[in-house]
Amino acid sequence: MIRRPPTIVCYICGREYGTKSISIHEPQCLKKWHNENNLLPKELRRPEPKKPEVRTITAKGFYDLDALNEAAWTSTQSQLVPCNICGRTFLPDSLIVHQRSCKPKAAK
Repeated sequence: MIRRPPTIVCYICGREYGTKSISIHEPQCLKKWHNENNLLPKELRRPEPKKPEVRTITAKGFYDLDALNEAAWTSTQSQLVPCNICGRTFLPDSLIVHQRSCKPKAAK
């Protein structure tokens, strides 16, 4: 059985990265997040995502990656904004595109 190398979920974008590259990715991802957030209309701008505080050291002294990844995924999902027509959730820049084609359901 081939085992995958351990990965960590980015708390900003929700993608998985290796344990060595996550420290390189996070500052770049946060910078990209700020650039994109500043381009949004004021009503869609969000507060900066905060890195989740998780007790990640287990009794044996190893990192509990599952708990860390769960907290990061929850942080990513909390940044989604619901569509005021259909209720689906999107990142703010995707919401703008979605709302161009989202129509209220016709009454039967």
